[in-house]
Amino acid sequence: MKPMKKLYLLLLTGLLASSLPAQETKTGWNFGALPAVTYSTDQGFQYGALVNLFDYGDGSIYPDYFHRIYVEASTFTKGSSILRVMYDSDYLIKGIRYAVDLSYMPDFAYDFYGFNGFGSVYNSDWTDDELNSPPYRSRLFYAMKRHLFRFKNDFIGNIGENNWHWNAGLSIQQFKPGVLDVTKFNKGKDEDDPKYLQDVPTLFEYYTGAGIISEEEADGGWITGIKGGISYDTRDQRACPMNGIWAETGIEVVPEFLGSESTFGKFYLTWRQYFTLKEDDLSFAYRLGYQQTLFGDVPFYYQGQIIVSELRGATSEGLGGSKNLRGILRNRVVGNGIAYANAELRWKMVRFRFINQNFYLGTNYFVDAGMVTDQVDVDRTAFSSYLQAHHPGELIGNYLTEDKDTPHVAAGLGLKIAMNENFIISADIGKALKEQDGSMEFYIGLNYLF
Repeated sequence: MKPMKKLYLLLLTGLLASSLPAQETKTGWNFGALPAVTYSTDQGFQYGALVNLFDYGDGSIYPDYFHRIYVEASTFTKGSSILRVMYDSDYLIKGIRYAVDLSYMPDFAYDFYGFNGFGSVYNSDWTDDELNSPPYRSRLFYAMKRHLFRFKNDFIGNIGENNWHWNAGLSIQQFKPGVLDVTKFNKGKDEDDPKYLQDVPTLFEYYTGAGIISEEEADGGWITGIKGGISYDTRDQRACPMNGIWAETGIEVVPEFLGSESTFGKFYLTWRQYFTLKEDDLSFAYRLGYQQTLFGDVPFYYQGQIIVSELRGATSEGLGGSKNLRGILRNRVVGNGIAYANAELRWKMVRFRFINQNFYLGTNYFVDAGMVTDQVDVDRTAFSSYLQAHHPGELIGNYLTEDKDTPHVAAGLGLKIAMNENFIISADIGKALKEQDGSMEFYIGLNYLF
């Protein structure tokens, strides 16, 4: 079943049940489970399942919970997968909120558009297989292989009796980038098939060939990050706050002696604020974020990571994509320094009881924006020399500009189905306002963006 059809059926179920009694306090363990069934041309069918378990105990803190366990196991017929287990609780360690994430995510078509936002050119004709060749090259010209193993631990503790907290974290990650495996995507296709991929160099191969990405970095490596900071949190509820502030700032340091290719550090700052416009039903939320490399050389495969006090989904990277700039191509905006903003109106339209659980149906309307504030150093001379030697006749202007980045903006709307306030099925559609950022993007996942 296609994702959109599945979503419509869920919405119809909710509307038919809207005459049932109002919500009640939940106790004990409750869970939401969904089949993971989607399809894409490049990754094939996705099949698997996800389960979200919540322990509400005696119900005294509902809609907050005592413990949460999230498990996802899904795979695509072309080989990409998400294998993830996550746990978080304020009650496992006295006085400390603890979240642990263990994931393995092989991705055989990971987006790579270069660095510095509009400093790198995106040519949609090169990926449009409806066009005759040329200008078409490969629908996966802006793709590479990227496998990720992640073991992430986050700790949040109180500072005194107020709303201030300290944050700490230890993450161990292995990034394994590589050249796109064309044979995997051509499996079962004839050479006359319009979807058959020609074995042409991808943008990632241009960057490695020119030495913009060194041979050492192109092989990937381990990143062991140590994070520390402070946060301020007055949210009335975590899953979809109606009022309050959630702000955090800190520094992550990755030392070379713990296995990484180099020592570097990054600063991060995020401010989120929530306003009630109509009690229980309508709210406005916005998020401002900034991240800057403080010292050292950051491997290219880590530049896109967005540092947060704790994960709210399977990934936290970009800018561009479902977790930050909805409607902008995934990983379109990558730099040594980045800034981003999201503004969102949230309306919980209908509340109802179904299968002995509390539900609501909601919509959200948003504008997202972001840009590079500090560029990655790209050697234009080396790139020009590579083109002359290996692709004579090609112009550097087809790949790089000398322009500084300007804001990347997208707008859109979404639908939400929430069970017991915390298990939230999300569907968002976003439209980029500039052709260099793509066109229309559609996402189905879990939770509000922030």
